Amino acid sequence: MNGTATPRPPLRQIAGPSALGGDPRRFFHLAHTLAVTEFKLRFFGSALGYLWQLMRPLMLFGVLYVIFTELVRVGGAVAFYPVVLLMNVVLFTFFTDATTSAVTSVVDRESLVRKIQFPRMAIPASVVLRASFNLGLNLVVVLVFAIGSGVSPRLSWLQAVPLLLVLAVLTVGAAMLLSALYVRFRDMRPIWEVTSQILFYATPVIYTVDALDKGERIEHLMMLNPLACILEQMRHAVVDPAAPTAAEAAGGVAPLLIPVAVVVLVAGLGFWYFNREAPRIAEDL
Repeated sequence: MNGTATPRPPLRQIAGPSALGGDPRRFFHLAHTLAVTEFKLRFFGSALGYLWQLMRPLMLFGVLYVIFTELVRVGGAVAFYPVVLLMNVVLFTFFTDATTSAVTSVVDRESLVRKIQFPRMAIPASVVLRASFNLGLNLVVVLVFAIGSGVSPRLSWLQAVPLLLVLAVLTVGAAMLLSALYVRFRDMRPIWEVTSQILFYATPVIYTVDALDKGERIEHLMMLNPLACILEQMRHAVVDPAAPTAAEAAGGVAPLLIPVAVVVLVAGLGFWYFNREAPRIAEDL
């Protein structure tokens, strides 16, 4: 013993939890709890409650309907155009609302992220789940409006289930990727807002692909967008069986492999990047 203190070995940095926190059941429970809580808080103290959530797509639908039927007359040759327009607005609004809210979701919930055992991916997942609650309620309105407009129920309506699942997978993947990127790159918010506006016009929301007078090449190019494929197939399956399917609009089944690959890529990349960044998110905030 010479009185000299023995240097301590450097403390190892404690890594945060993975994206799922090691317990998938706990992850799903927390995501559901967060989604339900935020959904209720959004309408807490509001006299009209859910009606405010419904007003946004309905007001957008009303404006677009007047413009594109009375002024520009884009939907004049489209069967059940009001139903197609309302359904497209509701589906696209779900995607943009969920992804836009997810961009800042992790940073906005810094107090939760700093809890070491908290599964961080529950945050963007809860944002998408909350948006899906709104989507479900809005689709009920679309269904009532469709039947009231003369659309006949048929077995092809069952195609809506897998189509909505594909939309959910795409949305969750984009939400995971955007929320993780925003932690490091705060420019992601304005970038995604601009990108969402571009997607709105690049996706057949206010028009249909077969109504474009630009040739089959443009139609096939637009159908590389997975959102376009979902909306066109929903139109064929739910509203108008005489409308072209997504495969017909894309020029065959084989070209649909590209938008399918985009969905898989976005979902896989989103999970991989979020899971990689999850242990370091608290340090980066």
